[in-house]
Amino acid sequence: MVATAPHPAVDRAAAQRWVFGYGSLIWKAEFRFHERRRAALHGWMRRFWQGSHDHRGTPDAPGRVVTLVTAGGDETTASPCVGVAYRVDEDVFPHLDYREKNGYQRVDVNIRLLPTGAVVRGVTYVAEPSNRAFLGPATLDEIAAQIRRSHGPSGSNTHYLLALQEALAQLDTADEHVDALARRIRTLVA
Repeated sequence: MVATAPHPAVDRAAAQRWVFGYGSLIWKAEFRFHERRRAALHGWMRRFWQGSHDHRGTPDAPGRVVTLVTAGGDETTASPCVGVAYRVDEDVFPHLDYREKNGYQRVDVNIRLLPTGAVVRGVTYVAEPSNRAFLGPATLDEIAAQIRRSHGPSGSNTHYLLALQEALAQLDTADEHVDALARRIRTLVA
């Protein structure tokens, strides 16, 4: 019996995965990808509950960035978290792991590609409450005030929030939490 090598196209496809982005990965994809699709996760919601000591704040004055938290309910009752899915090669993960190093971990998820509704297995980055940078819930006014005053190596925390809101609008979706914070920030600025 003679062993044959797998076809190169099969090898490449097997080495590719989907990554779901729900925050800055929507508008700031600084990595190679084969495909970008509007996508959704069911059972999760986006919240500004993660501290940012390395991008949108500093260790002494952390900013706030989004993470995913369990939404509760099922696919028929809970609104999906809409973002984008990227089909990437495995060699992209060292970059993504470094980028998401401040408390985020890879989580296996089912990603619904839109508009077709096809479901693919993939990963997303989630900051669990047990990580050292997790800030957790606060009132919208407290979160907005912290975002307004925070700035880090990647820029102002306000820019992050408003860029996220704009990126979601370009995806023809809205997020109640993001929109409420953006309204409060605009009030603080005015």
